[in-house]
Parts: sequence; structure tokens; C-alpha cells
Amino acid sequence: MPASTDRLSGTFWLLFLYDVCEAIRLEELRAILGVQPAGREPSFRRPTPEYVRFEKPPVVEYLEPLRLESGERLQAQMHYYEYGVVSIELQLPFEFDWRELMRLSSRSIAAPEIEKQAADSVRRSLARARPALVKPYTDWLTEDYYIIQLRPMMKGDGSPVTAAELIAERGEEIAQVVRGEEKRLADDERTEILQTRRSYYPDDLVVIGWTAALVYDTPEGALPVMQLLEYANSQLIEFRYYDEMLTRLLAGVYRSLEKGTGALARWRLAREAGRLNTIRLDVRELTERMDNSIKFLSDMYSARVYRLAAGKVGVTDYRRLVDEKLHTAGDLYQFMMDQFQQGRAFVLELMVVVILVIELVFLFEGKM
Repeated sequence: MPASTDRLSGTFWLLFLYDVCEAIRLEELRAILGVQPAGREPSFRRPTPEYVRFEKPPVVEYLEPLRLESGERLQAQMHYYEYGVVSIELQLPFEFDWRELMRLSSRSIAAPEIEKQAADSVRRSLARARPALVKPYTDWLTEDYYIIQLRPMMKGDGSPVTAAELIAERGEEIAQVVRGEEKRLADDERTEILQTRRSYYPDDLVVIGWTAALVYDTPEGALPVMQLLEYANSQLIEFRYYDEMLTRLLAGVYRSLEKGTGALARWRLAREAGRLNTIRLDVRELTERMDNSIKFLSDMYSARVYRLAAGKVGVTDYRRLVDEKLHTAGDLYQFMMDQFQQGRAFVLELMVVVILVIELVFLFEGKM
């Protein structure tokens, strides 16, 4: 029987992420919020090893729904990650056709009203959680991402519409929804979007874009994929922070080097080098802790989905920039320490010469 893909039902997810502090003490936060420790997360629909889980699952806080001027109510919850990122998730259930879904996607992506309400809600929650925040930031980096979760559709004979059938019938609409466009896209753009799709079973599908993704699955089956998408965006915002911090740090080092590397300046360079190396090692430790926060050992499908998401949203690019700047920082540290060691050796040699001269003076004075 032909597939029926005209009527849709599902949930539109809006994710707003903020880098708010250096770290969050999750156990202390649970005590403040009065929530129980999380179970194993994410909970996969597929058979997966026991250790494919967040090492320290984010703390979840359920918030009051947000009401838009249009009258729509968005269910809201906050996720607090150990490495200082918080995410507010807004959910809007829908049941309509493809044209209305494209319209919803177009008007919801980067909507100022929703962004402002989300930020205000986050500030209220963080005021309560502040004792658990380590070194809160004054200025926050932000990221937003959108996920359209479609429930499985059924054919006339009761069998589910497969991912291949959905792409064949509605590939054009899927591409527009993922891009947040109501106008028809060029063939090349549509093809590029649909190439970023993955399926595990014949009746599930994820199409990942740089600002939005479409997940065709049951709510339970879609949840792990959505958690991986959120995790990728939380990594993106952290690497953006490290990139900006290292850019400022290296600029300061270059300014110090422009002041010269004379004998006296080299002692100043030693202090700068010590500070540079401390920050470099701190960033390495934080990035390793973030990398180890979730494991994909032996679960190749989840690893592929994550790598695809990381590449699309920009994690891979920013990670490469951070690694390059860490390498540059290491080279500068070595150069500055070499300059200091040379300066110190010069001073020691000079002191030896001075001592010898003084001894010779006293020696000749004693013979006169």
C-alpha cells in the first residue's frame, strides 16, 4: 500500500545553551534543587553496551511553561552540565501538515521573543543555583539548536512508513524544515542536506543540519539522538569559549614579546611563561574531562551520529582551532623559557666574571 505522509504529529524542540561558569558542582546542585540523581543516560532504543552512557548525567530541573504572545505554551526544562554549560529545552507539540511544519520551523528558528524568554528563565534558575556554580562568568556565550521529532506514520495496511519511503516522498519538505525555509531549495542544497542522514532500523531516520535536525522515530527512540545533538552543541559552546580565551591569551603574549627580550625583560617573560603554561594545562584538563563525559565504546551507530552532528554544528572545526592554539601556546612557552634560561645563564656567567675580577683585585692589592 502507498505510504501516507500528509498528516504529521510530533514535537518541535528548541534548545538554548549558555556557557555560564567554569564548572558546576552537580551533587551540591541536586541538594539545592531537591532532585534525585539521574539514572543511566541516554536510554537507548537499540541494544547497546552498559557503558554507553554519560559519565555524569546533567542535572534536570523542570520549569514553568513559557507562554508566547501567540498564546502557545512551551514546556521547559533545564539541563546543567558539569563543565559549566546549561541548556534550556522548550517543547512545542504539533499536529498538522508539511506546509504548517515548514512555517513553524521558519518562524521559530532564531525567534527573538523565544530567545529572550529563554534567557530570562535561565537567569532566574541560575540565581537559585548560584552556590553550585564555580567561577560564574559575567558574559555568556550562547548557542541555539532546533530538533523536529516526527512520530512514525502508518500505511493503509498498518505497517510503518520507512525512512526510505519518507525521503522519497518528502525529501524536499524535510530539507526545507531542517533549513528553516518556506521557499523551495535548489537541488544541490537539498541533496547536500539529505546526505547528512542516518538510520539504524528501516523505520527510523535522523537528518542533521548545522542549526536544526529532523528525527523520525517514537519519542522514546528519538530521545537518545536528541541528547547526543544537545551534547554536541554543549561541546561546541565550550570549544568556542576556549578558542576565544586562547586568542586573548596569545595576543597578550605577543604583546609581551614585542616589548623585547633583553636581559631584564627575560625575567618578566618567565612569569608570563608560567601563567601561559598554567592556563594551557587547565584547558587541556577541561577538554579531556569534557571528552570523557560520555562514552561510545562499541556503539558504532551512536558514535557515527555524534561525529556527524559534531561536524555539522562546528565542534570539529573549533576543536581543531583550540588544538592548534594549544600547540602554539606550547611552542611559545618553550621559547620564553629558553629566553629566560639564556638570560639566567648570562647573569650567572657575569656574576662569576665579577667575582673573579674582585678576587684578582684583592690578589694584586696584597702583593703591592
